[in-house]
Amino acid sequence: MLISNLLRKLDMQDLTVFVAVYEQRSVTQVSEALCVSQSTVSYCLKKLRTSFEDELFINTRSGMSPTHKAIVMYGQILGIIKTINHCHSGTLRFDPNQEEITFNLCAPEYFELLILPKLVKRFIGNRFPVVINTTKFHRDIPFDALRDERFDLVVGFGPHFHGDANGLQSQVLLADELVCVVDRKFPGAGQDFSLEAFAAGQHVFPTPWTSDTNMIDGWLARQGYKRQIVARANSYVAALALVTGTDYILTLPKRIQALICDERFGERQPPPALPDFTLEMMWSEKASQDSSNTWLRQQIMDACDEIRLS
Repeated sequence: MLISNLLRKLDMQDLTVFVAVYEQRSVTQVSEALCVSQSTVSYCLKKLRTSFEDELFINTRSGMSPTHKAIVMYGQILGIIKTINHCHSGTLRFDPNQEEITFNLCAPEYFELLILPKLVKRFIGNRFPVVINTTKFHRDIPFDALRDERFDLVVGFGPHFHGDANGLQSQVLLADELVCVVDRKFPGAGQDFSLEAFAAGQHVFPTPWTSDTNMIDGWLARQGYKRQIVARANSYVAALALVTGTDYILTLPKRIQALICDERFGERQPPPALPDFTLEMMWSEKASQDSSNTWLRQQIMDACDEIRLS
């Protein structure tokens, strides 16, 4: 049911005009693009303004500038039009065999090394015409990029490591723990690190996502300790290369350690109580209604099930 009787007066042409004005910022251009008169565009705008009780677009020197409410509404109205089009074409359910599609993800290196290869192999094996573009995760959750569909999904660490994902849907993909990797000739092989010994060592720090903070140093600070980082690398693999033949310590996720380490390296347990972590995917409320996004999330969950069983 509609929450306002004013909304009953709207039709699809009004919504189409809203989107066109938002994108083109010109009544004249909208009139030409939709093949309607300028008076029709103006009339639709009047109905929209009355129905939503907001000016929506303000005439400025640079064109029709959207108000805050119009900016918030844009993605929702796009979704309504997209759903109507799906209803007409009968393709509400996404079919990867019939439709070429590109998904844009924001994810850390952990995802690229561990999950992405399995995901791509699934697509190749099933001959799905699907392309995955991955952008490196930075410090904060890119809320705006999710809401305006520049990203279909964001993958990050948890629980709540990147702050509260208010307004987003989320799902845990994997749980993991941290282990210490050292050269096989590292003194005291096989011994676990105490908190004091760990903090006193020299460390190599990988930056699988761009941030000034990380879960290890944050935890150490809460214990009243600080470690010495002698080198920072742009990837897990590059950081691992710095450990060979040195007394440096590299702390890695257990699943990544199992993937990239060989007989040149030894494993030691980190200090007791160093927290475990999770890998989580996040998406917008709008994406929850998108069948292609739902399909992608299921493919990722299936790939993670393979990892858990391997």
